[in-house]
Amino acid sequence: MSWYVYIIECKDNLLYTGITKDLERRVKEHNSGNGCRFTRYRAPVKLMHSERVRTRPQALIREAEIKRFPRMKKLELFIS
Repeated sequence: MSWYVYIIECKDNLLYTGITKDLERRVKEHNSGNGCRFTRYRAPVKLMHSERVRTRPQALIREAEIKRFPRMKKLELFIS
């Protein structure tokens, strides 16, 4: 089964990057307040970008890489 690296935008325009096996379920969790502490009080969120990778280690590496990007570089992933 594939893994996904995703970026969501919160209601206060902050970006959150994470990984999951089930993208649709995870976004629903974030919107219900059960996703993570960061998004709990920032819902609703919307999915802005996702990338599919083969393994969890690849997803973790890509997530860490994206988290180091400045905001503008993250925006370029889904604006272009």
